[in-house]
Amino acid sequence: MNAEETDVVLDSLPDAVVAAMEVRDAWRKRKGQQDGLEFLISDLARWRPGTAVRVAFLDGDDALHKDVADATRQITDACNLRLDFGESGGKYRRWKTTDTAYAAEIRVSFDKGGFWSLVGTDSTDSTISDPLNGIGGGPGQRSLNLGGFATHRPDRWQGTVRHEFLHALAFHHAHQNLRGTCEQEFRWEDDPGYVPTRDDRGVFVPDAQGRRPGIYTYLGGPPNNWPRNKVDHNLRTVESPDVIAGPFDPKSVMLYRFQPFFYKSDPSACAPTGDGLNLSDGDKRGLDLLYPHTEAELHRLGERATTALETLTGEESTANRSVFEQRVIDLLGEW
Repeated sequence: MNAEETDVVLDSLPDAVVAAMEVRDAWRKRKGQQDGLEFLISDLARWRPGTAVRVAFLDGDDALHKDVADATRQITDACNLRLDFGESGGKYRRWKTTDTAYAAEIRVSFDKGGFWSLVGTDSTDSTISDPLNGIGGGPGQRSLNLGGFATHRPDRWQGTVRHEFLHALAFHHAHQNLRGTCEQEFRWEDDPGYVPTRDDRGVFVPDAQGRRPGIYTYLGGPPNNWPRNKVDHNLRTVESPDVIAGPFDPKSVMLYRFQPFFYKSDPSACAPTGDGLNLSDGDKRGLDLLYPHTEAELHRLGERATTALETLTGEESTANRSVFEQRVIDLLGEW
């Protein structure tokens, strides 16, 4: 195994996209607290259970499209939601960067660097946008990327597909689960006395005395080049109403496979024990929680949407609504 294969390369959205999400989420959080609708954000993140979410491809060939679609069947087999790839005669739905109407809710590309996805219904939120890179929630923007798949797929590529499509269905990373131990287990800072040392690719490595870089230092260098605030956003525990979390699941495909130096203990309780390829039982339970089959649960979610919609639409005239408020009303109206 060469050095490049052991590098920790994390999925990450452009800073412009993250900044737009943070502004939007801050508004939603204030609105939910103000109107007693604390559940609002979690409900808005998921697609409506029992519906079909369309998927389209920007590039890649039919054989690749089929393989991606096939890899997602583990997901849809476990929940009350369908992914519609528009397959007809071996051809799959496509989208274009010039689209002004949505060809699909999830718009897949293979041409950008890395593996990443917008979370849940963010894929159709036009307020989330990086126009320079063509990434965001607009109809002509990428919402999910599997970089390089059109020319070379990584080992266990099916697990990567499932990881990113779970993001697209509103899953967050397992290491950010507030019920887990990762916040305490990660080695955030350098070993005492660490002398910054890089290999010939610029990657931070242990110094001559064997002292190791911490996560902030390691991810601050190639190939990620993340500032501390980006490390926090992507790795620190998320304690937020938009995260629907069950018990911490070390077998989840949503848990990164970090190198041992990321942890304070070896073996670490935060380290993955799954194969990184197949959905765990916990992943499947999470999918059933997000997209339930029971009429009682579907009725409860529908009632919550109706209550929230009545509260929001009764407050002020249409002319006075912000773009954030109108987006919430549009999402609730789909329930």
